[in-house]
Amino acid sequence: MLRYGFTTGSCAAAAAKAAAYMLLTGREKTEIEIETPKGIPYRAKLTDIIRGEREVSCAVEKDGGDDPDVTSGTLIYAKVSFDESGDREIRIEGGKGVGRVTKPGLDQPVGSAAINHVPREMIRREVMQVCGITDYRGGLYVEISVPEGERIAEKTFNPRLGIVGGISILGTSGIVEPMSTQAVLDTIRVEMNQKRAEGYDRVAVSPGNYGLEFMKKTYGYDLDKSVKCSNFIGAAVDLAAELGFRRLLLTGHIGKLIKVAGGIMNTHSGEGDCRMELLAAFAVRAGAGLESVRRILECAVTEEALGILDQCGKRQEAMDLCMERICYYLDRRAKGKLQVDCILYANEFGELAKSRGAEEWFIS
Repeated sequence: MLRYGFTTGSCAAAAAKAAAYMLLTGREKTEIEIETPKGIPYRAKLTDIIRGEREVSCAVEKDGGDDPDVTSGTLIYAKVSFDESGDREIRIEGGKGVGRVTKPGLDQPVGSAAINHVPREMIRREVMQVCGITDYRGGLYVEISVPEGERIAEKTFNPRLGIVGGISILGTSGIVEPMSTQAVLDTIRVEMNQKRAEGYDRVAVSPGNYGLEFMKKTYGYDLDKSVKCSNFIGAAVDLAAELGFRRLLLTGHIGKLIKVAGGIMNTHSGEGDCRMELLAAFAVRAGAGLESVRRILECAVTEEALGILDQCGKRQEAMDLCMERICYYLDRRAKGKLQVDCILYANEFGELAKSRGAEEWFIS
């Protein structure tokens, strides 16, 4: 069985909690435990501890488990100091090696440190827990840094996304699940088999947690009936057909599913990236002007491109055209063995488009 690891967000939260504890108690700590959003506890070893009267810093080494990426083995630092401004808040900022957002449409606004909202919530929660234990009611300043971050970021998509100066502090579940292709496909098969064994002839599929959350929030759909397929859209359709499902609903963010509109059935960035080219093509078909199309091609993320389509009044028409092509390729993959429907959404604009049978899918 493959071993899971922990995200940069979990490492940052653990280091921040430990630094806060040492600052507020005056006692050294060599290990600290936090709870990840997934509910799995993370017990982290601390290194490079530097203690002072007004600030404490320490580091946690990123452990990617059996799915190591470029950040595995990297030291994630947190420095916690008393906030001299008089505020009673937990202020979180990025230091050396943490990227800075320069383009719109990302998790954090332009100008902010690339510490995504879930890691920020984790850091704040863990530090507040220490404040509660020690009965400290003042403010604290938390600085997250990654000394090797700028060098590591050159091996990531951050420069292309408009994140400069370092890596991002990421993670929605707090853990890194091994992404061996066969392991993921085996997991999809097991989950689909369970649904069939329970008597279902339809299955809802999404690349990840956000799609499942969108279905729950928008349609009140029971997440226990859903299967995560990661990047393996085509393989999920194949498995559903093989196992005898009658219907499949694919729900996903525009950043992933736009690739399906180009016939790409493995949406991993290493397999191909034609997001802006496809969006530009749909913009042209919808009648968008040349300047809008040019701006779309220069975008780093799909949410930014959607904003341009919205400004020129062509968003809905372009998304309907996009959905038409997504359905074409999904049907082609299904080969008539099952009905495939799709719902496409974005964080800022919500539901963008859906196939003809998607609404009916939730009835019964």
